[in-house]
Amino acid sequence: MKLLITRRMPARVLAAAEARFDVTSRAEEARVLTAEELRAALRDFDAVMPTLGDRFSAEVFADVPGPRCRLLANFGVGYNHIDVEAAARAGVAVSNTPGAVTDATADIALSLILMTARRLGEGERILRAGNWVGWGPTQMLGTHVSGKSVGIIGMGRIGKAIARRCHYGFGMEVVFHNRSPVADAGIPARQVAMAEAMAQDFVVVAVPGGKATHHLIDAAALAAMKPTGIFVNIARGDVVDEAALIATLAAGRIAGAGLDVYEFEPKVPAELMAMENVTLLPHLGTAALEVRENMGMMAVENLIAHLEGRDLPNRVN
Repeated sequence: MKLLITRRMPARVLAAAEARFDVTSRAEEARVLTAEELRAALRDFDAVMPTLGDRFSAEVFADVPGPRCRLLANFGVGYNHIDVEAAARAGVAVSNTPGAVTDATADIALSLILMTARRLGEGERILRAGNWVGWGPTQMLGTHVSGKSVGIIGMGRIGKAIARRCHYGFGMEVVFHNRSPVADAGIPARQVAMAEAMAQDFVVVAVPGGKATHHLIDAAALAAMKPTGIFVNIARGDVVDEAALIATLAAGRIAGAGLDVYEFEPKVPAELMAMENVTLLPHLGTAALEVRENMGMMAVENLIAHLEGRDLPNRVN
């Protein structure tokens, strides 16, 4: 079975794939697949391990009727770059890697809360530039985190992991908004309307990407935030109307933001990069070797199940 791996993988993952498949790896390519490469992937391979940015759109599937490819084993829990309905119509299964990313992504959410609230990135820039003149009682005053409130938008695996860290680690009051009722949040927490969740000291977005959540956080949602509120996004970039967020920050209507994802990544707006009250990370949510290995091995498990004619452990369509 011919397998295309669209990006460089950890050595353990590549070895596991090569043990069972005829692998073509784009190990030297950091860029996403072009439109022609996407079509070729469907035409020329039995399965593909794509990842973020490899946009298998409805148009791409329409251009390749009767594709040879029968599985897109996505490397990552998020799969909004794949039109799963178009894939299903073309007879292509789609799988993802849930669970493996949960704790690492939740850790990044807490990192962004702390970095933004305590002005850690700004402080490091001052020090590295040689502009630190010494400690003082009013130096770099930020926002205290412990004992504050957090509104979590999306109470799935990652949302619950963030909630546990906020509640047990920082004694925070947790409220959350979710599209469906959550019977057990795992900690003392209240399910509330979107506006109330947005009106907390900290707001963390942890919903899946896709059509249903595109621009879920728009100007109206941001308007519900406190002037002292801090906004964090570790979900998908296009969940947030980036122009609305920039306008909100520029007008001083919220205190700051911490972002690991962007609407048009890897492009990051110059306006965001110029704001000292915004923490910007280059999509580091799962950037730990053991996590990326676990993600890759989960994708390989889906591929092997497909090869052996078994049900996919993590099928999404």
